[in-house]
Amino acid sequence: MGMEVPISIRIGARRAYIVGMSTIDDLNKRLGIPDVLSFDEGEGDLPFARIRSDRGAADVSLYGANVTHFKPVGVEHPVLWMSPEAVFAEGKAIRGGIPVCWPWFGNHPSGSPEKPAHGVARIRLWDVREARVDDSGRVRLKLAMPGTESDLALTLEIAVGAALELRLTTENTGDAPVAMTAALHTYFSVSEIGNVRIKGFDGVEYWDQLEDNAEKRQDGDIVIDREVDRIYVSTEGECRILDAGWERIIRVAREGSGSAVVWNPWIEKSARLGDFPDDGYPGMLCIEAANAGPDVVTLQPGMRHVLGTTISVMP
Repeated sequence: MGMEVPISIRIGARRAYIVGMSTIDDLNKRLGIPDVLSFDEGEGDLPFARIRSDRGAADVSLYGANVTHFKPVGVEHPVLWMSPEAVFAEGKAIRGGIPVCWPWFGNHPSGSPEKPAHGVARIRLWDVREARVDDSGRVRLKLAMPGTESDLALTLEIAVGAALELRLTTENTGDAPVAMTAALHTYFSVSEIGNVRIKGFDGVEYWDQLEDNAEKRQDGDIVIDREVDRIYVSTEGECRILDAGWERIIRVAREGSGSAVVWNPWIEKSARLGDFPDDGYPGMLCIEAANAGPDVVTLQPGMRHVLGTTISVMP
């Protein structure tokens, strides 16, 4: 693909990042938008894009292409949850926000322990390809992961306005079919998990990953009162998170997603996760636009697949 690989050079206690052959200063000169979009070194000295518009605010880590913060104007509480113990360091996935799981979801299909869980996209430094304000006033950012993985090239388009939109595009640049799975692993911030109901999955079958992928069917709304790790299958509709504590509804629409993952680690798993606070589980919930479980995408040479999600908040 002829893409330059982003690198970082440590200088003292700081890093001078070269992102697609551009330093952070270069990115601000080429792509910064006064009072709307800027680039800086944030947590862990990693490069971030900061979006502040009259419609909404967002932070995007260029490491992992992770949207770590989103809040529309007029909304009291952030929409995304970030672990206060998240590790911001090269080689580590960021716990919270919207990590990009790609080109495999979960463990590598081969079972190799040398392959990172949930793929390589969330532990790579991404290139910035485009930044602009569109005709609707949304701030748009286009990122590309350098190089290819098994002849697959990857870009992520982010649009920030009153809603947050993500479109993850995979292209097969090789000459043979390639199978892939993926997820936009969205961590939502909630008032208290006991105040929350999830609508949109009534009657949908799911794989219970806590019971060796036992196949079950959802009856009514999803209520989280224990550890939950499920892949809902053959589902393409939107869902809604009803949060009585914060008196709001989060609407989650999906594109190119035939499956959805719902996850909360609850008490025991929270204690086992090194970058997750023991008391963090009541304030978060993951609902992921996904191609996971049986929802495997096979791309023929030259074909593209778009996995997308649109997140909005209603009273």
